[in-house]
Amino acid sequence: MDILDEFDINILKELEKDGRMAFSAIAANLKISNTMVHQRINRMIEQGVIGGIKPIIQEKNIGYDWASFTGITLNKDSDSDRIIEEMKKIPEITECYYVTGSFTLYIKIIAKNHEHMRKILYEKIDSIPGIAKTDSIIELGCAFKRNITL
Repeated sequence: MDILDEFDINILKELEKDGRMAFSAIAANLKISNTMVHQRINRMIEQGVIGGIKPIIQEKNIGYDWASFTGITLNKDSDSDRIIEEMKKIPEITECYYVTGSFTLYIKIIAKNHEHMRKILYEKIDSIPGIAKTDSIIELGCAFKRNITL
């Protein structure tokens, strides 16, 4: 059985246009009841289809002009859970992924400037016991970012 049906997909498409759209407006656009929209959105949140409803902060517009994608090599991969918990305490790390290849983890770091980035890398991340090496690529701008097409 598919997780999403046609109604769910159409509701998600409406939310993609404007995440602040009122349930009543979605219902009117789709010619379904407000209650149905409310129930469907709540169900999709409970199922984890919708990860939450929150603002998308444009970091560059609030003074965070630098970003990096940083590969992390660990002394022992079995330490990854502990190291991830330590990295969660660093607010400038906004994403963390398990990866294959040369690294164990790949993170995204947001910083105000190059000095701030240096401090995050050298004073915060490199001081976590078990991290053997980091290798960063500086982001020069986002060409696009989107959700999967439904």
